[in-house]
Amino acid sequence: MNAQRILSQLMQQAGSGQRQKAGGNGIDVKSLLGGGALGLLVGSKRGRSLGGKAIKYGALAGLGALAWKAWQAHQEQKSAPAEATTATDQPLEQLSGERQETRSLSILRAMIAAARADGHIDAAERAALGEQIDALGADDELHAWVEREMSAPLDAEAIARDADSPQAARELYLASVAIIDDQNPMEKAWLDQLAQALSLDSEMRQALEREVHAV
Repeated sequence: MNAQRILSQLMQQAGSGQRQKAGGNGIDVKSLLGGGALGLLVGSKRGRSLGGKAIKYGALAGLGALAWKAWQAHQEQKSAPAEATTATDQPLEQLSGERQETRSLSILRAMIAAARADGHIDAAERAALGEQIDALGADDELHAWVEREMSAPLDAEAIARDADSPQAARELYLASVAIIDDQNPMEKAWLDQLAQALSLDSEMRQALEREVHAV
């Protein structure tokens, strides 16, 4: 599969929106979300308030670095000594090869689950998302995987099992926060389930959420 390529392009789209915001003209919500894979994941067809979602979505542009920053802030708050890291316990952007591909696939899975958490993605939207993912360059294997993920039962524990390190867990949660509508009770409940499955304490969750909303 080529999950890393697809996730990288989604991150670039989110980053493009953030650059427009930084330029002082605000985010062009229509160009960032309208009709593309990002828009379908956010659920723009269902009439959400797009401005705030677009701003949150910018967190995806550097999600690995933001998750790492949140962890450092969390450690400083606790006055805890730096913990030793392993080869897998690194931000997404610092991984390479199979490790980066595996992490990318896990993050895509979390993003799709977050987009489905309110239960309102219909068959037409599933098909449209598949087309948009294909347009980004998905191979046949990844296309079939996306279709399965769009129809599989939501399972926070299964997503958590994808996390091969604490950093991976933080990235999965941060990507989910960037996708969900935090005014929707069903989506907030999904975040609660995911955080529990990922063994993230409340302070770590808050640190990650602050990074998303600060972008």
